[in-house]
Amino acid sequence: MSIPARDRAVLRELAGRHAEIAALPIQQQTAREWARVNRLEPGKPMVWINEICWNELIGPELELHCTDPFCRGVESALRTNLYQWDHLPVDMIVEPVFHSPLAIRDTGIGIGEIVDIVRTDPTSGVVSRHYHEQIHDFDDLDKIETPEVSHDEAASARTFEQLSDLFGDLLTIEKRGVPGSWFAPWDELIRWWGCEHAMTDLYEKPDLVHAAMDRLVSAYCARLDQWEAQGLLSLNNTNVRVGSGGLGYVDELPQPDCDPQHLRCRDLWGCATAQIFSDVSPAMHLEFAINYERRWLDRFGLTYYGCCEPLHLKLDVLATIPNLRKISMSPWANLAVAAEQVGGRYVLSHKPNPAVFAADQYMAAEAEKRLREALEMSRGCAVEIILKDISTLRYDPQRLWAWAEMARRVSEEYA
Repeated sequence: MSIPARDRAVLRELAGRHAEIAALPIQQQTAREWARVNRLEPGKPMVWINEICWNELIGPELELHCTDPFCRGVESALRTNLYQWDHLPVDMIVEPVFHSPLAIRDTGIGIGEIVDIVRTDPTSGVVSRHYHEQIHDFDDLDKIETPEVSHDEAASARTFEQLSDLFGDLLTIEKRGVPGSWFAPWDELIRWWGCEHAMTDLYEKPDLVHAAMDRLVSAYCARLDQWEAQGLLSLNNTNVRVGSGGLGYVDELPQPDCDPQHLRCRDLWGCATAQIFSDVSPAMHLEFAINYERRWLDRFGLTYYGCCEPLHLKLDVLATIPNLRKISMSPWANLAVAAEQVGGRYVLSHKPNPAVFAADQYMAAEAEKRLREALEMSRGCAVEIILKDISTLRYDPQRLWAWAEMARRVSEEYA
């Protein structure tokens, strides 16, 4: 593919700046701090910002200048990373690497959502959904199929060669397959079942729910088997997000007998979540979610559990996951209750409430007050602070800049 000279110049300039930042000593220092937290050692809470409403961060720094579609995708990745470093870095890491994704094909699991969508902002990916129910009885479970995975090696090679030619002398171009995977079978089931019926059927049709989870988790595990067998996994003990939390730097992965050319699940972090189970009892959470999710989680070296569901009252059932290392503490969790029970057993992955950005005026004082309260409640624990689910900044990016600077200052006070 012929790359326009102007596109090449744009990408090389961005890659060069990326390389300069990656060479700063702070990058290695921050990586060591992430590994320290992931070893369960208390100290400075690590802070990372993710799931940003990029549609509202409009400005020359994010304006794309390339014309070729492939180059525009690469440019967007570089510009967003540089923007975050310049304005809201906290404990992010910039590595001297650009990843070349493997061209992994997947036939899917047969069923997809049928949904009505309502938007409040046409530029935003955050929408309201009404799901059309597709699962009513056992026959409907036949809609869930086992995926078939394949790798288009020629396409992977073309992408790698293209990136290497563009700026391989400035950044290391690294092929990357599947660096772990988001595993949330209940997030999928409710899209086909409907939220209300999915919850009432835990009581009214438990056999159907069990059969659905068994079939769906079996499909996911079959995909995982194929990723592993075909050598399509990539390490995530690096600058990779784990679950709904922070970065995966850890000394314990990969395993000592790891073959870099053929990674296994146990060389990686895994994760799971059942967000719709926020108000489901611990016993039912264990029966209908964790007992199935463990078929996935047990295969990984270390695991992360949770996302938006409050888990402070479910730590006993989460303890049945033997390789669990991190637990999500959503804005609706009681962090004091969790911290008292957890001690040094798990990393607490605290999620501040992003609603402070949505008011007419940024709630700066309230944001700092809440963060200080959270850190007081979790004092003595290994803690990461993950600001995510940022639906809106009311088109005022400096609200997020201010939060990042506040979180940096406060987290250092609690070192």
